[in-house]
Amino acid sequence: MENSGRQHRGPLPGTMAAMSHDPPAPSSALLRNGLWLAVALSMGAAVSLGITRFAYALLLPPMREDLSWSYTLAGAMNTVNALGYLLGALATPMLLRRFSPGTLLVAGSVLATVFMGLCGFFVDAVPLLVQRLLAGVASALVFVCGGLLAARLGAQQPGRSGLLLGLYYGGTGWGISLSAVLVPAVLATAPGPHPWAWAWWALALACVAATLVLLWPARALQALAAPAAAAASSQPATGGMRWAAFAPALLGYGLFGLGYIGYMTFVVALLREQGASGTAVTWFYALLGLAVVLSSRIWAGLLDRSRGGQALALLNGLLGVATVLPALTSAWPVVLASGLLFGAVFLSVVASTTALVRHNLPQALWASGISAFTIVFAAGQIVGPTVVGWIADGPGGLARGLVFSACALWIGAAVASRQKPLEA
Repeated sequence: MENSGRQHRGPLPGTMAAMSHDPPAPSSALLRNGLWLAVALSMGAAVSLGITRFAYALLLPPMREDLSWSYTLAGAMNTVNALGYLLGALATPMLLRRFSPGTLLVAGSVLATVFMGLCGFFVDAVPLLVQRLLAGVASALVFVCGGLLAARLGAQQPGRSGLLLGLYYGGTGWGISLSAVLVPAVLATAPGPHPWAWAWWALALACVAATLVLLWPARALQALAAPAAAAASSQPATGGMRWAAFAPALLGYGLFGLGYIGYMTFVVALLREQGASGTAVTWFYALLGLAVVLSSRIWAGLLDRSRGGQALALLNGLLGVATVLPALTSAWPVVLASGLLFGAVFLSVVASTTALVRHNLPQALWASGISAFTIVFAAGQIVGPTVVGWIADGPGGLARGLVFSACALWIGAAVASRQKPLEA
């Protein structure tokens, strides 16, 4: 796909079965606007993960203090969000048989926006848990469909497919950085007994703006869905996604979901416990988000070269290092380095699995392949926050919880390293 910069018109190298339809020649407009389309598409990742998922880390300390939550209940809020994400990932392949990826992308973003806003109207745990569950369902639709469109866009421009994938997933960083600036500002000025409610509403407005941006790539990339659908209808029944063939990568990715979410749920709370000021936390989270954005450039070459589990293994290992550092010391340079390394790596782990699917499956099966990885990712995220919260409620506190998360990531790295490229 990348060799000598040559446009490849036949089956993707390393596919399980040859595609019976050649990919369409990209239009000049698509080639000219490819990078901007990927950037606009990245607003889907900003909504589905950067805001809907990760902004909660900034809201957890004030909500826990105001509502007298345990760390277990605080972690359960992200656990049910991950459960909703799993349900959405399971439903996405079925929905893609009836609706185009662009339609589901925009619809999911609208629903995620609504559920984010509704979180500001409740103080009881049960309705908040329900809202987090439904937001997870909607965010899965956005993330899977956005990833599918990014993969198809990359197929039209093989020489920079890794960069285009990285730009999409790096959009999560825009959501994280925006949240890091927006949430503290709202908490400092909002009236009433529950200022965190205003932060939910402000985040919902940010999702509205991102959804409007998504209308352009959803429409512009709509034509790329037709060839894949045509190819799907001609695939033999035996040419489907084989989970066993991807077992090491799927297990390694599930352990990534288990490990990384503990850090993203509780690291702000840990910094607060260690005495970090509000300004320091804002800088930490904002720089983490900017590192996510820059990661699209850092790892693009690795994603293009790695056809097996090498990228997933390397990135999981680095993420484990980033995760354990705040548990070992509260020294600010080390903590800041942890955030920068974590941000520079963790969304590239997600991108590495999309690249793995793109390298090893025909385009007709990309949707089912991406959904399979999303399912195990969500399963890991379901377990992670509650387990880390339960550990944090015992001796050792949040630091011990992050050690657990780092160990999960290192085991995931070892497992993923066993993934080999599939034979053509």
